[in-house]
Amino acid sequence: MNSFSKIGVLFGLVLLVASCANKNSRNYQYMPNMYKSVGYEAYQKVEFLPNGMEAGLPAENTIARGWIPYNIENTIEGKEEARLNPSPLDSLQREANLAEGKELYDIYCAICHGSKGDGQGNLVKREKILGVPSYADVARNITVGTTYHAIYYGLNSMGSYAGQLDTEERWKVAEYVMKLKQDLTK
Repeated sequence: MNSFSKIGVLFGLVLLVASCANKNSRNYQYMPNMYKSVGYEAYQKVEFLPNGMEAGLPAENTIARGWIPYNIENTIEGKEEARLNPSPLDSLQREANLAEGKELYDIYCAICHGSKGDGQGNLVKREKILGVPSYADVARNITVGTTYHAIYYGLNSMGSYAGQLDTEERWKVAEYVMKLKQDLTK
């Protein structure tokens, strides 16, 4: 065969191989299970897993990471018990705790309670909600423990902030509220 026909046959083979290629997917896969894994639904019956399903309950007597249980009930007696609860935060870090508490208070609390704790937040000024008392009211005999309790469970029309703030953040906000109360009652 002459070289011209050899080049023609080679070109034909290249054209044949190129025509079989799919440009939208790979022609070969080294480990196909890594590209196309078997999907399991959370509560689907699966034979090779414990209890026959993928999503399982956590082990007994375990606590989720970053969550500390609060053992005081959401009752009037529980609130009185919380009154005696001191803040577990480090008193040597008081200024840093108050600074972070102020940031969190401005985000979550100031919209209703006001930036000074006087009960004149933006929603109160617009008359969207009413009856937010000032921390300076004599009848509001609050402590850092009752403030934490109110943040954890909510109080009256205020909902719980336990889902938005972790344990340490709730104590920081409670300490900052006590600072606002001191500033207002001077």
